[in-house]
Amino acid sequence: MIKVTKLNGSELVINADLIEFIEITPDTLISLTTGRKIMVQEDPDEIIARTVAYRNQARAYPVPAGGSGSLFEG
Repeated sequence: MIKVTKLNGSELVINADLIEFIEITPDTLISLTTGRKIMVQEDPDEIIARTVAYRNQARAYPVPAGGSGSLFEG
């Protein structure tokens, strides 16, 4: 999930996995795979950076093979 700011200044959290594409019209328009479109204040580079950070964070603690659930077994 990433936080974005709508044009009216309100914050919105969207599922970054649902972003299909981003347009500059001249405002930034995020199109989701659901068909919904959201106009935001952030520029596309910022949205990309937040999406990359979100995905990196989601992969930060992988579950090891074997399903033990602990990364610190020694």
